[in-house]
Amino acid sequence: MQVVVPFAAETPKTRLSTILAPGERRSVARAMLADVLGAIVEADAELEPLILSTAPIELDEYDEFTDRAPRPAVAVDDRPLTEAVNAHLAATAEPVAIVMADLALATPEAITDVVETPGDVVIAPGRGGGTNALVVRHPEFRVDYHGASYRDHRARAREVGATIETVDSFRLGTDIDEPADLAEVLLHGRGRTATTLREWGFELETSDGRVGVDRSAADSASDSCEN
Repeated sequence: MQVVVPFAAETPKTRLSTILAPGERRSVARAMLADVLGAIVEADAELEPLILSTAPIELDEYDEFTDRAPRPAVAVDDRPLTEAVNAHLAATAEPVAIVMADLALATPEAITDVVETPGDVVIAPGRGGGTNALVVRHPEFRVDYHGASYRDHRARAREVGATIETVDSFRLGTDIDEPADLAEVLLHGRGRTATTLREWGFELETSDGRVGVDRSAADSASDSCEN
């Protein structure tokens, strides 16, 4: 099964701008992409990741995966997410999975759970009503990632007569968008994203009764971080 991983290559993770400089946001976005690709590769050798990128990207930093699987293919499509994914769905008659690139907690087990769940449309919802992972086995189903897409995808599946299954997954349900989300990475992350944040001086902060993140000023990276 092909696994499409949409990736915003140029200005990723703007909602993290209060805590990360632009170069850091690009680096952490690539770290999350690497974690997602690693989970896909380790889940099943027959899964074929395809990065659906808004701009050309270099894959040299992902060479660690080439010992276990071929280097992921890249398709460049600068259209909005919904249009780009629907164009890809329309061009293939085979089942397709779509997994977001900011799921830094993704594991092989979580990916396997989604792709092996039977159903014409299988959804792993995100917090706030989004759709973080999706398996499409119905030829007429199309996505719509605006707003409460989990609800909308269920409605679209019913419209085309597709069976629907929901996979309740903490690891796939946790997308990293806001500064507070970085605490989840430090608590539960196993991969490159968690390592990167710790190298930049991030640590858990619990002094106000809620778990958040704090950063050592001495270890703060500058805007000259990797481009």
